[in-house]
Amino acid sequence: MRIVIALGGNALLQRGETPSAEAQQHNARRAAAAIAAVAREHEVVVTHGNGPQVGLLANQAECDRIAWPLDVVGAESHGMIGYILARELHNALGHDRVASLLTQTEVDPNDPAFDHPEKFIGPTWGEARARALAEERGWDVAPDGEGWRRVVASPEPQRLLGMEAVRSLVDGGSVAICAGGGGVPVARDGDGRLYGIEAVVDKDLTAARLAAHVEADWLLMLTDVDGVYMDWGTPDARRLKALLVTAVDPAAYPAGSMGPKMDAARRAAQDGIRVGIGKLEDAAAILAGRAGTRILPVGAA
Repeated sequence: MRIVIALGGNALLQRGETPSAEAQQHNARRAAAAIAAVAREHEVVVTHGNGPQVGLLANQAECDRIAWPLDVVGAESHGMIGYILARELHNALGHDRVASLLTQTEVDPNDPAFDHPEKFIGPTWGEARARALAEERGWDVAPDGEGWRRVVASPEPQRLLGMEAVRSLVDGGSVAICAGGGGVPVARDGDGRLYGIEAVVDKDLTAARLAAHVEADWLLMLTDVDGVYMDWGTPDARRLKALLVTAVDPAAYPAGSMGPKMDAARRAAQDGIRVGIGKLEDAAAILAGRAGTRILPVGAA
């Protein structure tokens, strides 16, 4: 089978963890072990989040008074994470048929998301510090739990560029790492020329498009929870083992966490792709139906 594995943004930098190179390398080794268990039996395409990393890199650039645009910083994070994952997959699989590619994601420059930035990136500050940074650097900030963070536009992915290259790699027996952080956001001018744009594309929606582009059988969305729950946070909370795409209502789930994943899962399942959501270390078990939550296309058993 052909499987797209989408790693959550915290796969390489977990919540509350010091954002060091050592921490990310340790987590990449853990991710690679889970991916390798699937890749030994199936064709695999890997994509990943970059929310913690892109925010930290943007903050470093601002501190150094280097005004790199957000698309370039996103590409930097894409390259950094792709390199670390490729290296650890090489070690885990014992071969060098692993390739990491920068992927451009085309968006509509008139997407209404540009008028309502709400995608969180980077570290958390107190309200006063966040507002001071917003004033100093021209950022938008918003409350996120008990702290405040920078928010940026998150337009819909319209098209992923370079998919022929990705398919060629996978057809040839390689593991391809691509579309990291939702892909580097680009748009087209009046002459059809591409240019970078200030945004971060939602990684889950991009993963659904990626799965369709490469004609995947499965999309595995691996995160830090063991599945999708109804009544999350209450004594009645229960994990859903499987549901048909027709029963999926993304609005019934938290907008800042599981909602986007369920939206992406619904889109992928509508394209005939089976979707699994669960913990990183449960990747193989999710495929076997022993863990996680599965979202199934109409007519799937």
